[in-house]
Amino acid sequence: MQFDIVIRNATVIDGTGSPAYLADLGISNKKIAALAQPQSKSINGAVIIDATGLVVSPGFIDVHTHDDRELIDHPAMLPKLTQGVTTVITGNCGISLAPWKADREVPAPLNLIGQQTDYRYASVADYSAAVRAAQPAINVGMLIGHSTLRVNAVNELTRGANEAEIEAMQALLEEGMQAGALGFSSGLFYQTSKAADNNEVIALAKVAAQAGGVYTSHIRDEYNGVMASLAEACDAGVAANLPVILSHHKCAGPANWGRTTETLAYIEQRRTQQALGLDAYPYTAGSTVLDPAYVDGIIRIMVSFSKPFPDMAGRDLADIAAVWKVDQQEAARRLHPAGAVYFQMREDDVQRVLSYPHTMIGSDGLPHDSHPHPRLWGAFPRVLGHYCRDERLFNLADAVHKMTGLSAKNFGIKKRGQIDLGYWADLVIFDPTTISDQATFAQPKVAAKGIHWVLVNGEIALDNSGPTKTRNGQVLHRQND
Repeated sequence: MQFDIVIRNATVIDGTGSPAYLADLGISNKKIAALAQPQSKSINGAVIIDATGLVVSPGFIDVHTHDDRELIDHPAMLPKLTQGVTTVITGNCGISLAPWKADREVPAPLNLIGQQTDYRYASVADYSAAVRAAQPAINVGMLIGHSTLRVNAVNELTRGANEAEIEAMQALLEEGMQAGALGFSSGLFYQTSKAADNNEVIALAKVAAQAGGVYTSHIRDEYNGVMASLAEACDAGVAANLPVILSHHKCAGPANWGRTTETLAYIEQRRTQQALGLDAYPYTAGSTVLDPAYVDGIIRIMVSFSKPFPDMAGRDLADIAAVWKVDQQEAARRLHPAGAVYFQMREDDVQRVLSYPHTMIGSDGLPHDSHPHPRLWGAFPRVLGHYCRDERLFNLADAVHKMTGLSAKNFGIKKRGQIDLGYWADLVIFDPTTISDQATFAQPKVAAKGIHWVLVNGEIALDNSGPTKTRNGQVLHRQND
């Protein structure tokens, strides 16, 4: 049998959590068309990849990204492709580039992904068309953000939406869901949505539910109020009758270190009553807007960008404050608008969350920061290298499952995240003995090591020489296989 591409002598980890096995893979018409015994003489291909000593797994699915604009502005998508990521899910934390034709300055946190000229898509359909025109190297599934809906419909963001405003947001959300979005996201932590109560969220989540979507939640408080905020998100899922994904689960701030024993027990209990998942990134630091309210003088904070002081990116807030002879909160105010990396978690909590069997992996990277968190370039190899191989938190099959099959199942992505006949040939070929993240907090824009080939929809997007010129990503609609 003749195939477009044949991968020989592969150690296959199929994304289900099952043990590895040896096989030859045949790829035709963008899909996996054969799985045969190694060195099968019946399988031949126009292109042969020798994967001897290497693992072949499904391409990684980054379930938590802010790549909405990056897909259009930099469609080569090198920070993700070089990690083995073949699909990203955008629009997390209530922040999506569509639907909004901005008529004013963009407030935080929406400014993390674009300025006024970037918010130019009145509908999700318009945005999808722009992504397709850009021809990104990897696939994208979209979420519709609560904050983005609110800036369309609510003229005073410091209050909850009234009935007419909720109806306006519901109409926008329904259009987006019909255009193929995977679901609805919120970020009640942020000023743009903080005034919304759970009734407002539920009214919108019901629209996503009717279309078969999910609800992802950057909960209202990951600090002292983490338990009540988890309950609020879970309750919304029950009321709206749809699956809930808890975004970048953590217990933030020294007062809450160690509480993941409590939060994970609660999540496990709620999972007996409802469809509930979570994602996490493999670092003790997070990154978002620089907010003086979360500058406590205790944890380290590093500036990731500052509009008025761009030369301060990559410097610690404490050092800037010392030079300016002000306290850190005043320094944060002067730097605004700005972003920051917060060293707000403890290692045992991170390991506990990553080890939880139902945790997916998401980078939560911010591609437009001038000095970004290293998770943008390193999250997935860090899980496979540092936490799987070195720390032995889980075996390799379980690690791959967390970033492939589990992710596809929770977000309703069909025929991806698994190596099986008829599945799209999104594949990554890596060396489990050498794969490692190279991006650091000091040097965050460095590609990982140990990734040898990446295939997206049956074509080679990256090989041992680096990224190819092939950009074969697709916009993944909820309704499509």
